[in-house]
Amino acid sequence: MTTTVITGANRGIGFELASQLHSIGHHVIAVCRRSSPELDALGVRVEAGIDITDASSLVDLARRLDGVEIDLLINNAGVLRSSSLDEIEDQLDDFRLQYEVNALAPLRVTRALLDHLGDGAKVIIITSRMGSIADNTSGGQYAYRMSKAAVNTAGVSLAHELKDRNIAVGLLHPGYVRTGMTGNTGHIDPDEAARGLIQRIDELSLETTGSFRHANGEDLPW
Repeated sequence: MTTTVITGANRGIGFELASQLHSIGHHVIAVCRRSSPELDALGVRVEAGIDITDASSLVDLARRLDGVEIDLLINNAGVLRSSSLDEIEDQLDDFRLQYEVNALAPLRVTRALLDHLGDGAKVIIITSRMGSIADNTSGGQYAYRMSKAAVNTAGVSLAHELKDRNIAVGLLHPGYVRTGMTGNTGHIDPDEAARGLIQRIDELSLETTGSFRHANGEDLPW
């Protein structure tokens, strides 16, 4: 049985990933700050009370998972706060929060659980095409774009570092998804996004480690 750890699994894309992977036989460990009634009813293992930006919380998570070998780690948790050039001085806390959650946390979670990752494991970072420099045709959303560009860089470095351990790393954009983070605007629903992400996760190998892909299968520019 595949053991899968998902951060931010209490709602949105994370919840759909937990639900769909559980339905196909994965042993899902759902990590979140606060659980939800839907997650509690899913029948997966829930590890609540975990703040992925806090060092002691990550130590606690590793302790809770003592003896667990992880086959798939999905760094899904993220945050989006609007930002603009005109209001940057008033938004610096939002800039820092998005960097902490979107860029640093996936790296910190992966490091905290590194000893739990088995031979042939996969590490996934749910990122965004808004972190692409080449694809930026509209500007704006400085904090979110910068945080996702940073995590894309981290993911490529992880891919190089973990390749000798037979661990593949994938950077995946779910699409513009209707979730609470996007104010329920978007082009697709979380269940459709999750299906595409799972297909891309299945395709990931050491030959494609470090790749940046859309859930629909499109290769994305850096």
